[in-house]
Amino acid sequence: MDGSVLDFAQVRAQFPILQLRENGQPLVYLDNGATSQKPQMVIDTIERYYREQNANVHRGVYGLSERATELYEGARETSRQFLNARSTKEIVFVRGTTEAINLVAHSWGRANLQAGDEVIVTEMEHHSNIVPWQLLRDQMGIRLTVLRMNNRGEVCLNALKGLVSEKTKLLAITHMSNALGTINPVKEMVEIARSVGAKILVDGAQATPHMRVDVQDLDCDFYALSGHKMYGPTGIGVLYAKEALLEAMPPYQGGGDMIYSVTFEKTEYNVLPYKFEAGTPNIAGAIGLAAAMRFMVSIGLERIAAYEAGLLSYATERLKQIDGVRIIGEAEHKGGVVSFILDGAHPHDLATLMDQDGIAVRASHHCAMPVMQHFNVPATVRASFGVYNNRDDIDRLVAAIEEAKEMLL
Repeated sequence: MDGSVLDFAQVRAQFPILQLRENGQPLVYLDNGATSQKPQMVIDTIERYYREQNANVHRGVYGLSERATELYEGARETSRQFLNARSTKEIVFVRGTTEAINLVAHSWGRANLQAGDEVIVTEMEHHSNIVPWQLLRDQMGIRLTVLRMNNRGEVCLNALKGLVSEKTKLLAITHMSNALGTINPVKEMVEIARSVGAKILVDGAQATPHMRVDVQDLDCDFYALSGHKMYGPTGIGVLYAKEALLEAMPPYQGGGDMIYSVTFEKTEYNVLPYKFEAGTPNIAGAIGLAAAMRFMVSIGLERIAAYEAGLLSYATERLKQIDGVRIIGEAEHKGGVVSFILDGAHPHDLATLMDQDGIAVRASHHCAMPVMQHFNVPATVRASFGVYNNRDDIDRLVAAIEEAKEMLL
């Protein structure tokens, strides 16, 4: 494969589900923001684990368990490298971004926040980065402050500077909006938060499939990702957190493997990161996630970003040529997501008709209702791209919109 150009045919051929037909048409899958499809190497890795390597980890002294443990901990090292964390102690396996954020809220938050302290989120956050802080607000009396966005779907750094104060203890922000595609200036936002001593949590669920992420370069305190959005299996994700913070945080859940010793009088907790991994983990999921990370690295993370930027540009241009289509979210810096509405047509009706042409898009509030409220729309149609999409997919998307438009309007 050329060092700068993505070999689309070679990449696409690795995804068996894309050979399916939907309603008699070749499948065009454009709902990657919800979940991505899985390459054969990920499917094979998970199947091989259950067929040849299945055993519980960390507990057995027999060979099969030791090999399973080696694979599981190897996945942790792969995750460390993927995010450029300093140590595997900073990599906690979780079910996904939602659990990662809840872990931070209920462990770090309850131990470090008190009534009157402030958490700042942006207006474009996924519900997973809103509701946990609302729970703490209602239960502990913290203050939840919203950094508003403009009508392009961008936050203003000067506005953030005006919001932060000595009461600000945490800035919880999305790296890339799932509803708009906006890529936030995380490094600059981290610097602003640092100026008042606040910690920074980054929701990276949408960013990690589309770009290289270096947590040391970002200097964030917490970073969360979901495996199923980056060509890996469901039910697995990673919480990156700085080692010193994890050392000081109390456990999120109690049970097996997160302990060193237990009596009825006292429990001593295990070392990092196991203190936060109670019970039998999603072993196959972690191994499958590592395979997905290797798949992405084999293509090249910068190459993926450049390829998808081209798709986004082409899709934006084509959609703007359709009378009545309005793109929601036109930030200067965007990832491979384009949300739109068609005047006079409900997004659900539009998406249902497009499905008849084999086009899979998402019509929803995208678990980002405040975004819909900002733009005064009930929902949008969202086309979100993966490394296996191409311009032909976009052309079929546009043709399906035109056909649906004739039926609806």
